[in-house]
Amino acid sequence: MKKTVIVLASLLSVATISASRAQGVRLGLRAGANYSNLAGDVQNESTYNNKLGFLGGLMLNADLTGDGFLSVQPELLFSQKGFENKPTEYKNLVGTTQKREGKVNYNYLDVPVLFKVNASGLVFEAGPQYSYLLSVKDETTVTTKSGITGNTNTATTHDQKDLSNLNRNELGYVAGLGYQAENGVSLNLRYTGAFSDFVKSDNGTYFDGDLKNARQSAFQVSLGYLIPNK
Repeated sequence: MKKTVIVLASLLSVATISASRAQGVRLGLRAGANYSNLAGDVQNESTYNNKLGFLGGLMLNADLTGDGFLSVQPELLFSQKGFENKPTEYKNLVGTTQKREGKVNYNYLDVPVLFKVNASGLVFEAGPQYSYLLSVKDETTVTTKSGITGNTNTATTHDQKDLSNLNRNELGYVAGLGYQAENGVSLNLRYTGAFSDFVKSDNGTYFDGDLKNARQSAFQVSLGYLIPNK
């Protein structure tokens, strides 16, 4: 993980220096929100609801045509994805009931590389994305009531440091549209998805195996600002 961050930080530093010297390259900032949930073959899908999360970071726009019509724009974003558990009760054969509720944040470092068309302010963009799972904050509360004794037990999880059940490296895609003003301020609506499952295929215990074929996905709304060249 440390090597990944060092490499990305080094690339960003080089890009920043280049941006200060090149005419057609501009550094920028982006911040907004994810409206995320799970895609793929999710078991008990109705219990996993959309949730809001933060996204924000840096971007670098390189003009390819000299007039701003076509450009390439890599970004480095902190991105919160995940889901909320709809309170749902389950009962097993001996009458024990279990209710699960709460939300789970998957904190990612997203690196999209977007090809961007700017048609008089109307922007279309799409490209691949590499994502690295930084951490998980699981705030799920599980309430269990014994069918034999009637006793109730409640357990809540918080920061989850063990990520061995999850695929931390992820390849995906981003596509969207937006509007960019002449002063560099932009409003963007995007959809991002993954090509691979985020739970390891050999594991059937994570959320009772419901998510073994699940992928991260999110709609994103964000504001961006490209800093003018001097």
